[in-house]
Amino acid sequence: MYAAAITILIIDAIALIVLVLLQSGKSAGLSGAISGGAEQLFGKQKARGMDLVLHRATVVASVILFVLAFVVGFILEP
Repeated sequence: MYAAAITILIIDAIALIVLVLLQSGKSAGLSGAISGGAEQLFGKQKARGMDLVLHRATVVASVILFVLAFVVGFILEP
């Protein structure tokens, strides 16, 4: 049981890394660095299409990662 949980934890961590790297950046270049804070604060554009799917998958993968890490660390002691 412990080995299976560790395996799933590693797979989920790799999936979370891939999902984060697949997402598009919010701002690009030097102009994004200068006005990036205001653009993110006042620009309330919702994600659409593939960005929305990647965002939701990232949230799900991160919740699974934290719950599984808790289970492995505190409940399933080797």
